[in-house]
Amino acid sequence: MLVFLRDKLQGGRSSTGRATFSKGELSMILGVYSRKVQRGVWRDYAIDSLPEMAVFSVFRSSHEKPLYSIAKYPSRSLVKPSRYVVFAGQDTLRQGTSLSDVLSVFAEE
Repeated sequence: MLVFLRDKLQGGRSSTGRATFSKGELSMILGVYSRKVQRGVWRDYAIDSLPEMAVFSVFRSSHEKPLYSIAKYPSRSLVKPSRYVVFAGQDTLRQGTSLSDVLSVFAEE
């Protein structure tokens, strides 16, 4: 994995000052998403880039509230890693500093 210093200095934020997912993070999330779509469980998604967090939300249909939301809270420090949280509504299902560990909650379903 290649990490650019400019990305670490921005702390997971884009040039607009909003939190973002990296290409690698989106690849991991979309891998889980595609498996769920193949099974007919999930049908739609949305990505939000907010100043304090980036959120990937999944829906059963586009007219519902999200089934799950995967949030990334970028670190403001060069030493501390970003924090990831999976929500089902307002309930926290899993949180941690490793996206793959947090996404493993969907392997258990």
